[in-house]
Amino acid sequence: MRKLTALALAVVMFGAPLALQAADPEVPEGAKALVAKLKAVRPDLPVEGVHATPIEDIYGLELPDGTVLYGTADGRHLFAGDLYVLGEQLANFTESRRTVQRRALMKTMPLEDMVVFSPDKETRKSVYVFTDVDCGYCRKLHQEMADLNDRGIEVRYLAYPRAGIGSDSYRKIVSAWCSDDQREALTKLKLGGDVPEKSCVNPVAAQYDLGRKVGISGTPAIVTEDGQLFPGYMPAAQLAAQLGLN
Repeated sequence: MRKLTALALAVVMFGAPLALQAADPEVPEGAKALVAKLKAVRPDLPVEGVHATPIEDIYGLELPDGTVLYGTADGRHLFAGDLYVLGEQLANFTESRRTVQRRALMKTMPLEDMVVFSPDKETRKSVYVFTDVDCGYCRKLHQEMADLNDRGIEVRYLAYPRAGIGSDSYRKIVSAWCSDDQREALTKLKLGGDVPEKSCVNPVAAQYDLGRKVGISGTPAIVTEDGQLFPGYMPAAQLAAQLGLN
């Protein structure tokens, strides 16, 4: 079961603005007492969405980083973790919702704002990769770019400097995005080299924020076009298999 993330723990300790009100039209009728109780007890909890679940009188409360808390309609109980449905197979209801939300969120970032490595021949599948130039496993994945492209996989890089906005890694990746040849600059940094420091209007902060919204906690993080998330490094052959490529 998924534990409370750092954000969830942080808001319990320090707080952040509550985004939903009990009277909001997007709050399911049966969940209004739950939202009202939360507002009364913890007005600082940043709930961004509320949805019904397969369990009667249990509702999901969505936090900004993708964490979902579940609560009872009467507002008396709240718990964290993934909700599974037991049928012929074990299905993760929570992750299914995250997948749909990720797919929608990824479509909000223009392709032209990404650094794209495309196959010379037919593109069979495309993946989004949140990357950090100082991340060892990001560099390892980048070393397999030729293999990925040979398998027909297009890699769409988004910036995710793990140390945060304003860090040294942030300045490096901004320089890559602001370079005349973004792919060359990004490759050089991933090989441990240096590129001239540059600044320009760039999407790095927006991509970092997007990564947090889709639940990225480390790099590399691979997101498929249909919204699946594969956290961490994955060899080219394994990724191709996950994408259904022979």
